[in-house]
Amino acid sequence: MQELSNIKVVLVNTSHPGNIGASARAMKNMGLHKLALVDPKDFPSGVAVGRAASAVDILESAQVFDNLEAAIADCGLVIGTSARSRKIPWPMLNPEQTATKVLAEKNTNKVALVFGREDSGLNNDELQLCHFHVQIPANENYSSLNLAAAVMVICYELRKTQLQLLDTKESQEDEFWDQEKATGEQVEHFYEHLERVMIAIDFHDPKNPRQLMQRMRRLFSRIRIDVMEMNILRGILTNIEFSIKNRQK
Repeated sequence: MQELSNIKVVLVNTSHPGNIGASARAMKNMGLHKLALVDPKDFPSGVAVGRAASAVDILESAQVFDNLEAAIADCGLVIGTSARSRKIPWPMLNPEQTATKVLAEKNTNKVALVFGREDSGLNNDELQLCHFHVQIPANENYSSLNLAAAVMVICYELRKTQLQLLDTKESQEDEFWDQEKATGEQVEHFYEHLERVMIAIDFHDPKNPRQLMQRMRRLFSRIRIDVMEMNILRGILTNIEFSIKNRQK
């Protein structure tokens, strides 16, 4: 069976520890083992241990972070669970497409599957940290899924697709790519640099942003920059800053 060690499940600001334990159990059922928790309300917890059953090892090895940005800093592919109703449309996947993309990239990029709060999901800032959003097509009349149930759905699709590919040659979109994808940390530094330069050239007014940075994030998330491309872009921005300083002398 193919190794899934490059894939981690990230739970953001989980309020009920039982959902953490049940999510760990769902992960282990489907062959995933890496769990990251962002600012959980109650963890470690005996309730989580009780709900985890035989998946306590996943809880014991879980990493805890203060924010989502830190949790996904080493990841080249980030997929967040979301509904469609957002101010700016974002590339959407269904669970089957998510499984296909994750399995195609897991050997070349670390992958994060991000799940939001039980009552409100991921906020807009957190969703903008994701390259893609995945929506589980639940009943329109009752679309609210339990957190652990949502984790199970996505993990099951991964397992199902993994089994389907076991006896066939995997088709990986990055198989012949010459550079690895930029990590979440590298991309965030780029966005900070880009915004700084756009302000310096009077193209961006942070007091009247007009969703400019959100749209720039959407653009580059869709392209998914590799490390060499990131270095080129950062080099261009640095040269612009250098030229501005020289003109001001």
